[in-house]
Amino acid sequence: MSHEIRADHDQVLMFPPVVDDWVGADHPARFIRDFVDALDVEELGFRVRKSSVGRPNYATDLLLKVWLFCYMQDIRSSRQIERACRENMGLIWLTGMNAPDHNSLWRFWRDNKQALSRVIEQSILVAFDANLLGLVVHAVDGTKIMARSSGRTVWHRADVEKRLESLRESIDKGMREVERAEREEVGEYRLPEALQSEVERKELIERALERLNEVGRDHMHGNEPEARLMKHGRSIELSYNAQAVADQKSGMVVAQDVVEDEDDSSQLVPMIDKVVENLGEAAQETLADGGYSSAVQFGEAAQRNYEVLTSPGKNEPSSDPTSQERPYHASRFTYDEQKDCCVCPHGKILSYQRTKWGRRKKYRVRLYHCKDFRECPFASQCSKDKRGRTIEISEHHQAVVRQRQKRQDPAGKELLKARKAIIEPVFAWVKSHHGFRRWTVCGLENVRTQWSLICATINLRKLYSHWLAGELNLAGG
Repeated sequence: MSHEIRADHDQVLMFPPVVDDWVGADHPARFIRDFVDALDVEELGFRVRKSSVGRPNYATDLLLKVWLFCYMQDIRSSRQIERACRENMGLIWLTGMNAPDHNSLWRFWRDNKQALSRVIEQSILVAFDANLLGLVVHAVDGTKIMARSSGRTVWHRADVEKRLESLRESIDKGMREVERAEREEVGEYRLPEALQSEVERKELIERALERLNEVGRDHMHGNEPEARLMKHGRSIELSYNAQAVADQKSGMVVAQDVVEDEDDSSQLVPMIDKVVENLGEAAQETLADGGYSSAVQFGEAAQRNYEVLTSPGKNEPSSDPTSQERPYHASRFTYDEQKDCCVCPHGKILSYQRTKWGRRKKYRVRLYHCKDFRECPFASQCSKDKRGRTIEISEHHQAVVRQRQKRQDPAGKELLKARKAIIEPVFAWVKSHHGFRRWTVCGLENVRTQWSLICATINLRKLYSHWLAGELNLAGG
């Protein structure tokens, strides 16, 4: 008869257990301890209590270790973290059996948002000092993550105005009834409760409409005004746009941000600026998809000496010059700066007409107009404008032309093929592997802090593998 192993709850230990024996030498809790112990938490901006008066508080570095370890374990709620501090052996070891309550954990988050956002910078510096990062190729991309607030309660201008008009009609009708009663009945006549509530609702709706007018938008959530309605595949959800730049050599995130913009067209240069803030310089080449293709961004990148390469935008034809796709797209016209004219694919001259402001009045464009369109047999294919084809040449034209040339270069084509393999794993890890598809906090500042911690977690996981291999020397390691 086999002897089965069972729990002996009455067993008495001869020697007390040693806390340090509760986790193995390769446990991630030990790595987090070493990483945080190597930081100067005061220099990072964390609030450190120095007063000896009052009840002892949890140490700043202890709470930071708890938050980082829990994010590595996909535990993000302060109440879930509190529970884990009592049940997770790694946390019990990391805290030395001191289990912070959820209020202490949340206050630490609330009071140290900026400092928490800087933890990722420290992970980048550790990787850089260990020669794990490369400054050859970086890739930038963005992903939409749903806001914590529900999109069902978003204010829509059309609905708000329609509801306001309906309430006004109802209130006017009610007031006429009140006036009639005052004329026909004797004694004091009070405003009906139903009418009072309608007046209050009208005031609330008017305030909502005022807020929509203040921000110049047609949609807004009352409790989370910074979130925007953004496209998620086939649906539109209340969201924020999370940005990240990844390094080709290590796969680590070297810059991150969260913006309110529904698209990425204005984010290329700002994200490279953040890379420069973190690493001191930009990569030799920064790759992006067609959503980042923008004449303004190309021009600003050229001014800063940033080398960028993007796929063609959704309104641009293929970068292959032999392609017959959209043969009369503006990119098929040649600009002759010396003669100050444009030449169409059939050799016709488009003369300078005038200068005007471009889209959103961010830059000036020169207009060149075809005067021979009435005699041109291709006029109907070239333009639907009855006045003939017009080409806009912006002040960033040279940067745009250089970008098209880089796309046609074989080396450029190979780099663009590598883009997805550099940046997409970051978002796959966040959304698919760890199921993070909705923010657990409200407001742009909180969302930015959370995204910084998530990106820092990506880096810490990669650093952890190097720490295990003995390639990374941290405090206590």
